[in-house]
Order: sequence, then structure tokens, then C-alpha cells
Amino acid sequence: MRIVHLCLSCFYIDGAGYQENYLVRQHVRDGHEVLVIASTETFDERGGLVYAEPSAYVGLDGANVIRLPYSKWFPHGLAKKLRIHPNVYKLLKDAQPDAILYHGSSGNEIVTVAKYVRDYPKVLLYTDSHADNNNSARGFISRYFLHGLFYRSRLNRALPQIRKILCVSVEAMDFLSKLYGVDEKHLEFFPLGGFVLEEQDIVRRRSQTRAELGFNEDMCVFIQTGKMTARKKLVQTLGVFSRLPGENLRFLVVGLLGEDTREEVASLIEADPRVKFLGWKSPEDLDNLLCAADAYVQPGSQSATMQNALCCGCPVIIDNVRSHQPYLSSGAILVEDENTLSEAFMRAMQWNRSEKRGQALVFARKHLDYVQLSKRVTQE
Repeated sequence: MRIVHLCLSCFYIDGAGYQENYLVRQHVRDGHEVLVIASTETFDERGGLVYAEPSAYVGLDGANVIRLPYSKWFPHGLAKKLRIHPNVYKLLKDAQPDAILYHGSSGNEIVTVAKYVRDYPKVLLYTDSHADNNNSARGFISRYFLHGLFYRSRLNRALPQIRKILCVSVEAMDFLSKLYGVDEKHLEFFPLGGFVLEEQDIVRRRSQTRAELGFNEDMCVFIQTGKMTARKKLVQTLGVFSRLPGENLRFLVVGLLGEDTREEVASLIEADPRVKFLGWKSPEDLDNLLCAADAYVQPGSQSATMQNALCCGCPVIIDNVRSHQPYLSSGAILVEDENTLSEAFMRAMQWNRSEKRGQALVFARKHLDYVQLSKRVTQE
């Protein structure tokens, strides 16, 4: 099939570990002809938002990529907010796709894509949504004007041509239902996932990575990853960890330290020799570290790494929010505050690692494998 991924309402980072990358890679592996039409939004090596030059090239995920500028008919700042791009219809007509996945349900060009599908009704059009009340529409203008009026009107205008809106969480479904007025019949749960590793591969990666870090198998290793803003609650996590007794404990911090937490986090890391800050890592290196860890910790805002941890057989300790309820059967521990987080650490120190890894992998194979999830876009 010819599949087009439109990343005009989200950033697209070549070779990264986000849903857009995984789905593109899997479609390429499955032998489909894949084109990514993306905005110029991307990240630099420090995780900061930057804008690339408009261009066309073969991307690191194996697909052809076309990066589109924002429309010159509007002030640049407004075009970025409304996500208005030129030549989308023409590019689709040239590509002649059999299936389209529009990443993100907000932005002007969903209407352009819907017009193309209206003209060529055999094309399968899906859109996904990551937006919820935790990560979007948090200010008055954003909520009631940008999302509540403009994005809502564009999505509802396109809705007759969309087969399903694939929502990455239960809270994303609630967001579209309540703020955008989308009927639940148009929504489908489509979780973030990963590529599920085989047990033997996990054991090999675990042994090798622990040796590189100087960790023996008796050590209990925790890991927290991402861009560590205050909403990730890394300060609270390290505070709880610092009060745990045990020289055999280790805590890995992987990612970038946000400006609002940098000094406090750095101080906590320096004060506890059991904590290691490893900086930003490639998706492959991150998988190795997740294999080496005994629990992935995420007491704050949500991150795609949580699902990837399960795909690496790493049990998770996560925030007790509605969107995390489906993960209880993976063996996840839900936490609400520092007391429950401390209890979760203590439980993780005692659990049977092999059994917990197996439970996580069973869940991941059933619900989170992108080999299977990617097929949804090619089906009626």
C-alpha cells in the first residue's frame, strides 16, 4: 500500500522514539510505500524546539520526508498556531495514497486532507490524538478559542471523512468528547506502544548494560526518563529515593533537566552517590537501559517511555490517573503521593524480577506491539 503520515499538527523528529517514528518504521518494514509530510518543527540535540528548513529527503525512519513551510498568507506566529501549510492537497494528489494517518486532531490541514478523501473516497483516513487536559488547552485563550473554536470546527468539518480518531489514552478520548464535541462512536483507544523484545534479547542487553554501568545483579535499579520539567516530579522522586536505605540501590536519570528543576535536581543527584545522571540517549541506548532496570518510575506527567518500558520487560511505577488504569494488568503500581511512592519502591525491591518481567511482556505483546498496532491504519 501507499501510506502517507501527516505530521503537521505535531513535531516530527527523524530517528526518535515517538509514536510517529515507530509507525513509520513498521510500515516501511512491512513493505509499504511510505511518505511523511511534516511541518518544520523538530528538536535539537538538547531537546529544545527548533525549526528546520523546508526540504525533501529520505528520513532516518526509512521513509521519504517532505517538510513544509507555514503559509506565507498569514503572520508566521499565527500560521504556526493554526497549523496552516501550503500545497498539502497537491502533495496528496501526487502521492496517491491508499491510507492516510493524520497525526494530531488539531490544525487547519485536517480539512484539506478530508477534502482529498472526499474527492477520492476509497482512501482510508485515520487521525490520532494525544491531547488531553494535562498537556493541552491549559490556558483560557488556548482552551476556549484555539481548541474550543478553531481546532474544534476544523475537526468536526472533517469528521465525515475520518474512519476513526485513534486516541492514545482514555483521557484523550474524554478531551475530544467534551471539548471538541466528538461523539464517542468516532473514538477508538489506540495506546502508545513499542517493539516488544524477546526474553533472550532482554537478558543479553540487561547483562551487557549492567556490566558497562558497573552494576551487579544483586543491585535493584530504578530509572526515570524524559525532559525533566517540574511536572515530571523528579525532585519528589529523588527526595523519596534518598530516604531509602540500601547500598545495593541505584537510580538512573535519563534525559534533559528542565530549567525549572535543574538546580534542585542537580543538587539531589550530587548528594546521593547511588544516583547517576546519564543525559539524553538514543532510542536504542534507552531500550538497553530499560532492560537493565528493575522498575521504570513515572509519578508525574505521562510519557511514551512508559509503554516502551513494558515492551522491554521493565515493570512500571506510575501516577494514579484515569489513563493509567488499563495498565494495572501489566503489574504496574499506581502512586499518588510521596508515601505511596516510597511504598512502591519498597515493593519493587522485594518482587520476583523474572515474574514481573514476564507479566510486563505478556501485556505488551497483547496491547502495545507496533507490529500489530501499525496494521490498524491499513484496515477498514
